[in-house]
Amino acid sequence: MAKECVFIDGVRTPNARAHAEKGWFKDVRPDETLTAVYKAIFERNPKVKPEDVEGVFIGTANVSGMQNDLGRISWIASGMPISVPTQTVTNQCPSGMSAIMNAARSIISGENSIMLAGGAEDMEKVPMGANMDMTPRLWDYINPAEVPMGNTAEKVAEQYNVSKEDMVKFAANSNRLAAAARDAGKFKSEIIPIMGKQEDGTEFLVENDQWIRDNPDEERMMLMESPFKEGGVVSAATSSPLTAGAAIVLIMSREKADELGLSYTYKYSFGTQAGNDPSVMGVGPIPAVQQLFKKTGLGPADIGAVELNEAFASQSLAVIRELKLEDSKNVPFKKVNTWGGAMALGHPLGQSGARIIVTLLNRMKTDYPDEKYGIATLCGGFGNANAVLIEKV
Repeated sequence: MAKECVFIDGVRTPNARAHAEKGWFKDVRPDETLTAVYKAIFERNPKVKPEDVEGVFIGTANVSGMQNDLGRISWIASGMPISVPTQTVTNQCPSGMSAIMNAARSIISGENSIMLAGGAEDMEKVPMGANMDMTPRLWDYINPAEVPMGNTAEKVAEQYNVSKEDMVKFAANSNRLAAAARDAGKFKSEIIPIMGKQEDGTEFLVENDQWIRDNPDEERMMLMESPFKEGGVVSAATSSPLTAGAAIVLIMSREKADELGLSYTYKYSFGTQAGNDPSVMGVGPIPAVQQLFKKTGLGPADIGAVELNEAFASQSLAVIRELKLEDSKNVPFKKVNTWGGAMALGHPLGQSGARIIVTLLNRMKTDYPDEKYGIATLCGGFGNANAVLIEKV
């Protein structure tokens, strides 16, 4: 008989700029950001001991260098019990979400009852594509010129008729919403402050996301040119930035949570994965969410809140419009990313799928307490996308 999998808690580090000089985590390794969230989850949930955990699944997009077998190495380096098995999950941008989905399914199946799952990435210390050697046979099926992320965003903008003006409006709004949420203290229940360094080397406690722009200048954003295509419409202003950070959730069977006397509000209800054309990888959430709706019998009207990873403004708007997640064609939105998204909060590749679930749980509990369902979804390089449905219990 299938078990119910409930979310007990979810935390993340602040997201910092992935830059060797200007990044607040320039001297913090990705295994160290994971140590911070491991320790925080046990401090916040003292009834759960590290040795009680039956598995730790950690997503990371680029498994090399400091991120080689990051799940296992970070766990042991954190002084955690070596008897607890770990797994490093790699699935490009959906890696952190895939880790959570895999862990949740192990609980639903009855194989495990207490799991930790999440993701981490440092895009400065392990750059995108580091040590990647793609088979030349791949180019028999896809055009290599269409695989780079910026190129896919340009193609999406063209195919789905997303204007530069629309993208700038969307990206600027993401920053304003993130700044407002930060100032209102809405991220405090999910962010675990950790020590970092200012550009001059001064140590300080990092409590907020680094990339948020308080006063985005839309006129200046409109003037920024595309580095991806001559005469293109996608620029740095409408793309997610290079970022470092970690996120994790504590999940368990409802039976075990009740036995331990733990409180919970939401459960993992359903998850889907979909493949799509790598040259328009950003619209992957369209088939992923469509599949979720088809298999659950739900529709846009049933969903109270949505966290959509903002890899690029072009793909975000295309997804929102095609899935009819909102009544309006552009911001302000009522359901999607009302605390801002990756345009402002950053996109540490393997972490983002976990981060948007943590933020969705936080948003639902804070701003949508009466809503039954929420969805977290994101696209991924080479044409993979995931979607997770959470349900109020």
